[in-house]
Amino acid sequence: MSETISPLAPKKYPKMPAIEGVRIATAEAGIKYKNRTDLLAMVFDEGTTVAGVFTRSKCPSAPVDFCRESLPGGKARILVVNSGNANAFTGRRGRETTSMTGKAAAAAAACTVGEVFQASTGVIGEPLDASRFSHLLAGMVKDARAEQWTEAARAIMTTDTYPKVATATVKLGDVDVTINGIAKGAGMIAPDMATMLSFVATDAPIEAPVLQALLSRGVAPTFNAVTVDSDTSTSDTLLLFATGAAARRGAPRISDAKDARLAQFKRALNKILKNLALQVVRDGEGARKQVEVTVTGAKSARSAKRIALSIANSPLVKTAVAGEDANWGRVVMAVGKSGEPADRDRLSIWFGDNRLAVDGERDPTYSEEQTSAYMKKDEIRIRADIGIGRGKATVWTCDLTKEYVAINGDYRS
Repeated sequence: MSETISPLAPKKYPKMPAIEGVRIATAEAGIKYKNRTDLLAMVFDEGTTVAGVFTRSKCPSAPVDFCRESLPGGKARILVVNSGNANAFTGRRGRETTSMTGKAAAAAAACTVGEVFQASTGVIGEPLDASRFSHLLAGMVKDARAEQWTEAARAIMTTDTYPKVATATVKLGDVDVTINGIAKGAGMIAPDMATMLSFVATDAPIEAPVLQALLSRGVAPTFNAVTVDSDTSTSDTLLLFATGAAARRGAPRISDAKDARLAQFKRALNKILKNLALQVVRDGEGARKQVEVTVTGAKSARSAKRIALSIANSPLVKTAVAGEDANWGRVVMAVGKSGEPADRDRLSIWFGDNRLAVDGERDPTYSEEQTSAYMKKDEIRIRADIGIGRGKATVWTCDLTKEYVAINGDYRS
């Protein structure tokens, strides 16, 4: 956790309401950090359904494997998260840790091991000793309270400079339901699900297959469209829990993803996912600027996204933004190296509303003065029109500063 808060941090945080059927506790287990919480337990009422998406890394952490085994059951009673140690690349000992944690959590929540979910974040390759924290779980379950969402977000931070929270209340049928979400992430952030840890919960009565459909669709334009440094983590986990408690107030039980009554809920969920994803970008390690990259006129939407990510992940583009240099030649480079169909002589590039290049050469009306003034803003928009089709995509990233190197140069020591 950084000493200085990102200049792009929210000016104020939403008041996070309680979600009926969810109770939260945090603790100081001293796993890596001193004098701060590093352990989270989220306890769910019986009948809570769950959906999840995970890293596509071929070197996933032990907790990711554990969650993948629990997920097909579609039921959750407790989530245990620690920060400071990712329990990744830890071999047999890593599996023993998740097994011991799973049993301790199941005993604490009076449920089966299949209703336990786990996540770990922090240093890769260091064994995580479950006995450091498993004995705390029973007391945490007993002491868990509903109004602890911001504390939960704080307990899962690593190099984050601020806790990331979002909330929405919408109608399901004629009944208000609430969605709360938290996330952590600042480095090792790239698409391929879920670019960090995020946990979202609602009191809506939605069955697990429907939840999964909503989540799988919701991540593409949100968490799978953000990148800080092109590095996909071993530990990426996004879980969505639905307690169903609103059914007691008359909310309809949803068992079909095409149910028209889901429209408001779906929009609110996607908004929360985007809000959390952008908070992760705005807390990118050492970040001073948020960068939105839009590609239009590509051969297809998939091609547009690949070109956009090529621009967003380019260290040369990101350092130019950090230096407030409107170096559009680097955008040309990133389009060209993407491997996607493009036509040099049809390419146009904008920074904000300033068109710098058109039809494969510098725009004759381009003003260096105006564009340089634009680059001083803390939110920068870059657009490239490829000029060969109708495919479009938007991704978000941040600039690359000296602080990123400093943070990651001594992360383990």
